[in-house]
Amino acid sequence: MTLVELKTRHDNLLQAINKIENGAQEYRIGQRTVRRADLSTLYAELQNLSGQIDRMERPAATVAVLRRRR
Repeated sequence: MTLVELKTRHDNLLQAINKIENGAQEYRIGQRTVRRADLSTLYAELQNLSGQIDRMERPAATVAVLRRRR
């Protein structure tokens, strides 16, 4: 998955979480009832995606220069 795809998915998850937190957990359309995913599941996926995005945006290696004390 590319960085752009991960960020898009991250944004979609944030929107879903916001809708649920604002009372849109479940709604009815005629005879059908639609229920959104559990918040804990969405938070876990959001954390997972955030970690993947961070790893892709960070450089793979870090170089430190240590100076000798005199």
